[in-house]
Formats: sequence, C-alpha cells, structure tokens
Amino acid sequence: MKTPEEILKIMMNEDSFSQWMGIEIQAIELGSCTLKAEINSTMLNGFRIAHGGISYSLADSALAFASNSRGVQCVSIETSISHVKKVSEGDCLSAEATEIHRGKTTGIYNVLVKNQHNQIVALFKGTVWITETKW
Repeated sequence: MKTPEEILKIMMNEDSFSQWMGIEIQAIELGSCTLKAEINSTMLNGFRIAHGGISYSLADSALAFASNSRGVQCVSIETSISHVKKVSEGDCLSAEATEIHRGKTTGIYNVLVKNQHNQIVALFKGTVWITETKW
C-alpha cells in the first residue's frame, strides 16, 4: 500500500492547476493535509482582492489530498465555502484539511483557510465518495 506522501506526489504530478497556484505541501498524514500558497496579481478579481475561487481551490486541493491519503481513490461530491475575510495580493494562505467522518462510501472533511496572520479567511466543508480503486 502506498504511503500518504507517495499518493500526494502522484496526485501533484498530474495536477496542473495546483501547480499553477504554486501550492506547497506543508504536511500530509492519514486523513489530513496542510497546504500553502501565496496570492499573486493573476489571482485577483476586479476589486483587486483574491478571487473567491482561489481560496476555494486551495481548500479543494487540501480536501483531495487528505481524503486520498488512506490509499483509496476519492472524489468530491459536495463542497461549500464561506469567505469570512478578504484576501489581498501578497497574502500567504494555508489550508488545513481535517477528516471529520470516514465511512465505507463517504468521507466528510473540514478545511480552515488562514492568512499569514493566522486569521481565518474561509471555512470549507467537503464530502467525498470513496471508490473501490486503490492507489
């Protein structure tokens, strides 16, 4: 069986979007993952703040890596996010995914997205379908 680190490496090698975002892996363990990304000018919307899709995408990647870390392929089936603080160019975001529930066919994860000041900027919840395919 592959380790969480091996699975993450395989996934990141194929994940062009996470690579474009400049995502850095801070930690990976069974059922959890912490990622980091810096906000640059290409990630800003018309208000010159980070597009909501950026924090969403960072959280979604953390969800993917955390849920797949147990050696079985998982895909998201429902996600939601609440943006609670604006994010600006130069901010450094971290996303920490934590497994809340892991059943036979579904898993539920919370992801806290924080800025460099350890302030929560977004709250993300994701549900994944646990397939029968092993990594």
